[in-house]
Amino acid sequence: MKKNLSLFLAICVGFLVSCSNKNESGSTTRADNLALVKNIREAIDSAQWDKLDQYIAPDAIDHDGDQGYIKGRDSIKMMIKDWHTMADEKITIIRELADDDYVMTWVDSKGKYLTAGQGHKPGDPFAAELMDISKISNGKVVEHWMMMTPADVMKMMASTSAPAVQTVKEIPTDSVMKKKGGK
Repeated sequence: MKKNLSLFLAICVGFLVSCSNKNESGSTTRADNLALVKNIREAIDSAQWDKLDQYIAPDAIDHDGDQGYIKGRDSIKMMIKDWHTMADEKITIIRELADDDYVMTWVDSKGKYLTAGQGHKPGDPFAAELMDISKISNGKVVEHWMMMTPADVMKMMASTSAPAVQTVKEIPTDSVMKKKGGK
């Protein structure tokens, strides 16, 4: 499931890119960054992987890989392709925010798995709310982070394996309270 999460993250990298119009500081504008979100979404939905080359920097880093950082555009594209073949996903944008260097998107992701693995089988549904953040430099995504709500993380963990059980010890009555006359 964690792999699926990372694959989704890579997809979101493609969603959060900008065009090459520059403002006086050399960064892309907020409007430019948000305008291309739709284009990237369409490229991914239509499996036009080569279009991602114009939006993701060759040395981009995705901070949310299963085994650590995913480094390089080609590795990120591979992860996006893998997710695309693993899940039938519908993404709804709840809210987008941007400045000249970052785009943040609140996403509702729903769908079903097309393949088995990591605790799920084909046809199993999934749903998660995500906050996706991309750093943009010189008109391309250079870094990406993704956060999930704690409840969605727990749902994903429940489908893979049970977490370790922690035993709770009873805490004895506080000895300081006894000295002050407490019960």
